[in-house]
Amino acid sequence: MKRVVSLYLPNWPIDRLRRRLGSAAPPPETPTVLVGRDRRRRILTACNPAARALGLRPGMASAQAHALVPGLKPFDAAPAEDAAALERLALWAMRRYAPVCAADAPDGLAIDVTGAAHLRGGEEKLLVDLETRLEEAGVRARAAVAPTYGAAHAAARHGGPAVIGAGEIGQSLSNLPLAALRLSPDLIQSLGRMGFETILDLERQPRGPLTLRFGPEAGKRLDQAFGRTFEPIIPVIETEQPRVEQVFADPIGAPETLARYVGLLTDALCAQLERQGLGARRLDWLCYRVDHRIEAVRVGTARPVRDRRRLTRLLQDKIETVSPGFGIERMTLTASIAEPLDWRPSPSSLADVAAPDVSGLVDLLANRIGAGSLYRMTPAESDVPERSVRKTAPLAGPSLAAWAPDWPRPVRLFPSPEPVQTMALLPDNPPTHFTWRGVRRRIRRADGPERIYGEWGRRDAEMWVVRDYFQVEDEAGERFWLFRAGDGLDARTGSQAWFIHGRFG
Repeated sequence: MKRVVSLYLPNWPIDRLRRRLGSAAPPPETPTVLVGRDRRRRILTACNPAARALGLRPGMASAQAHALVPGLKPFDAAPAEDAAALERLALWAMRRYAPVCAADAPDGLAIDVTGAAHLRGGEEKLLVDLETRLEEAGVRARAAVAPTYGAAHAAARHGGPAVIGAGEIGQSLSNLPLAALRLSPDLIQSLGRMGFETILDLERQPRGPLTLRFGPEAGKRLDQAFGRTFEPIIPVIETEQPRVEQVFADPIGAPETLARYVGLLTDALCAQLERQGLGARRLDWLCYRVDHRIEAVRVGTARPVRDRRRLTRLLQDKIETVSPGFGIERMTLTASIAEPLDWRPSPSSLADVAAPDVSGLVDLLANRIGAGSLYRMTPAESDVPERSVRKTAPLAGPSLAAWAPDWPRPVRLFPSPEPVQTMALLPDNPPTHFTWRGVRRRIRRADGPERIYGEWGRRDAEMWVVRDYFQVEDEAGERFWLFRAGDGLDARTGSQAWFIHGRFG
């Protein structure tokens, strides 16, 4: 199923200006406008929210803006530079999110995330990551994902839902204004005079009279938004990336043919990488169909790789996700991330033992279940148990931190402590029994307490916090890790409630 993201940058020229000026940029509450030329007229091309609140709008004459806001200090517009920056942003999105990405001038991007969203934890997390990173860079953004670019474009710019599922386009777009269809201003005005206000009003009309009266534009945009007509996305291309291409005289589509040609492309790309002394960290395989659709496959590796067989296997595992349609007429294979390939000597004597290389297995699993779902746990500098571990990449180097060997820790530590019902003599005695998840367990042996203090350097609220941990064993021989919140005497140290935090074995 096709999934396309529309990224809307409502204040792109102003945001670029503020980033360029840095500390010299005017405060956000100061009306800021950009002025350009429309033939012989000087007009506003962009306004920040403060300027819009005072009644200024893009397209307004500069003289009228100065009359409305005395003392207004405009900046010169740079549309060519804005467009070039938007292309660079599309390259950044292509490297990070999906292989098919294009600039949608003047204020957005189109990103085909079909088959790539799971690498970022799913569509919702991808949208949050995209918006958050741009906000941190000082660029306002709103993104939406839908089965068609027309629907995603409408939702991102006109307040629709951020995620539109298959079969939800009509429900999501019906109440949006006609401007959400990307119609020309003159056509919107003509339709408005006839009483059309929303997309639903237009969708209900017979297509013949609508086309006869207003031309084909309205029907074309409706079909694109609802998925009845395909709208191609022409991806941005970074010329410096290692890239190979294969053009076919006759379209191909059989899985075995795709597998053979992707192997040939991988051979050619590996030869190119060898000449440059590089290894691929990520490959983008694009299949251009005769109906102008693009089928994209993205695979990644944990380390730079130039092994033809290994890369071919990763790509061939994805062939089932490629829909050839009526045939594929062109293929490209790009190393969208390539890094210098370190040379490691082989063992020089019988005494040398080669370290096992599990990077191939890591790559295979990561491309099947998503890189974010594959990790290992390493120690972190913290006395609080749930903070003393962190996720790291499967092949990351060893951590400098280490767990304290004085007190053993449970094999299974729960993500968050779970409350239990118990009874114990205060302040330092272990509990005699506890009830957890509806099961009452009598304690036969116990060891403790191990006192852990809150980390006041992180939060002031942890200044007096105390936990007393006990290792307990029930009558069945199962061992658990319980703690009391508080020292048993002072209410400032905790609620004195009991929790289970893990289990041994």
